[in-house]
Amino acid sequence: MVLMAIDHVRVYSGIPAGGQTAGIFFTRWITNFCAPAFAFFAGTSAFLYARKLAGRGALGRFLLTRGLILVVLELTVIRFAWTFNFDYARFTLAGVIWMLGWCMVLLAGLVQLPTKAVGIIGLGIICFQQVFSQIPRAFPESIRSSIGWIWEFIYPAAGLGEPHGIAVLYVLVPWIGVMAAGYGFGAILTQEPARRRKLCLQIGLGATALFLLIGGLMVFLKPVPAGAPPALFRLLSQQKYPASQLFLLMTLGPTIALLALAERWRGWVAEMFSTFGRVPMFYYLLHIPAIHIAALLVTILREGAAHPEWYATAPFTSVPAEHRWGLPLLYLVFAVVVALLYVPCRWYSGVKARRNKWLRYL
Repeated sequence: MVLMAIDHVRVYSGIPAGGQTAGIFFTRWITNFCAPAFAFFAGTSAFLYARKLAGRGALGRFLLTRGLILVVLELTVIRFAWTFNFDYARFTLAGVIWMLGWCMVLLAGLVQLPTKAVGIIGLGIICFQQVFSQIPRAFPESIRSSIGWIWEFIYPAAGLGEPHGIAVLYVLVPWIGVMAAGYGFGAILTQEPARRRKLCLQIGLGATALFLLIGGLMVFLKPVPAGAPPALFRLLSQQKYPASQLFLLMTLGPTIALLALAERWRGWVAEMFSTFGRVPMFYYLLHIPAIHIAALLVTILREGAAHPEWYATAPFTSVPAEHRWGLPLLYLVFAVVVALLYVPCRWYSGVKARRNKWLRYL
């Protein structure tokens, strides 16, 4: 949750994703861990939450309801927070919350199967995701031409058209596979502590090693074009949209391995992160408008005007190159926003702990 804010401050700073300098490259790269962790642990959380409910039917209803709430929030509250306008004709985004919401809707059906089957299906979707680009081509031309654009919400398939009036940033495949795999992973977290930590290390380090092996071979066997970035940058620049197998190995591997260590952390730093983690949706709904307001204030101080037009289609901003922030300012704004958000998140964590039944959806 905290790392995510770095990338969203970067969006409003105008600094493009990636870059030839190490500072800009890793400012973006470190935040690549966020979306895979959100989707994977949403599945894990669903598995653990099921233990409190009366059967899989109750879990399915919860996931269906929460998923649809997230989709509505993406199209209303979150869209406004990004852009501070209601010009839907100009720009609408199917972003990460949209993806998580629809994946929960799909998971609501999958969880009626045995846990092991859900996990295997998830891994299968991840490993064979490219097959989904060919499925629409099996339909008759008349059907493909009329509804083919719908497939762009599922997985990119060239030549089928694009959804009108909405930018699809996160497709559902392979993310439903990531969430389903996370659901299956929940069974590991119910093991006794020593075995749980051992399995997390084995899975996480194994996935990381596989990424280094395959990714390293691809980097060193491919011809290097003139002006290409360093080998390390090429290794770490894996495809995120849609998330490739190597991208998911690169991000989920270290994340899972970290679980074996993170559960032992104590102290005020661990408590701070835990506070944000207990109220993830509340934090998400607050952090985007907070960053947007901070960006407007910074722009006023630096430029003498707010220039809201630069952010009218955020997260795709149009800050002129000469007005972009430097990294020190980016990280200063990030630190201030996160520090300010701790107070309301701590308050809401207490409210949520009092078990208001509707708050569980947020």
